[in-house]
Amino acid sequence: MSSRGSGSRSNGSLPQTKICQFKLVLLGDMAVGKSSLVLRFVKGQFDEFQETTIGAAFLAQSVCLDDTTVKFEIWDTAGQERYHSLAPMYYRGAQAAIVVFDITKPETFERAKAWVKELQRQASPNIVIALAGNKADLAEKRLVEYEEAQTYAEDTSLLFMETSAKTAMNVNELFLAIAKKMPKTDTQNPTHAARHRGVNLQDPDAHSTRACCGGN
Repeated sequence: MSSRGSGSRSNGSLPQTKICQFKLVLLGDMAVGKSSLVLRFVKGQFDEFQETTIGAAFLAQSVCLDDTTVKFEIWDTAGQERYHSLAPMYYRGAQAAIVVFDITKPETFERAKAWVKELQRQASPNIVIALAGNKADLAEKRLVEYEEAQTYAEDTSLLFMETSAKTAMNVNELFLAIAKKMPKTDTQNPTHAARHRGVNLQDPDAHSTRACCGGN
């Protein structure tokens, strides 16, 4: 019986896992929680006093998806307007993007729409774009309705989820949904799979430090 990316071994041999590598960029206004989403996904952590990103930060994490390991090279860009001119340098060549807004600040939703337009106009034609309505843990302060964002996402062919980096709500699920949309053709040497570490997002108990393809 085949495993679902859990890394189980059969007769002492490792499964031939395909490794695909993709560039992913996060965009959005400042203080919407981009860095916190990445920190939650990559390290399983949340910092209440996350420092402001200067320029961009780079992290990497992998998602195990059946017989494929999807490795995301993540560029977390600064949200301040003075860094806007640098953004094309980071989303150029990206196969995926997460555009983040804060559900308690309608102006960040409007800014997210502008980012989506820019990506659809200037980024790779086949880029997978996800819209993340972050800070869902502050639902009592909500000023952007779920239905409004959902309708916008449907009209513009985006993935959409509300997330909370603080509680981890839908963070792994968002990256998993993106991974499922990516073409599984950018394959690296499968012998690297035994050493490759990441997170199996199909396992609800998974943590980002768990080995996804080479056993527990």
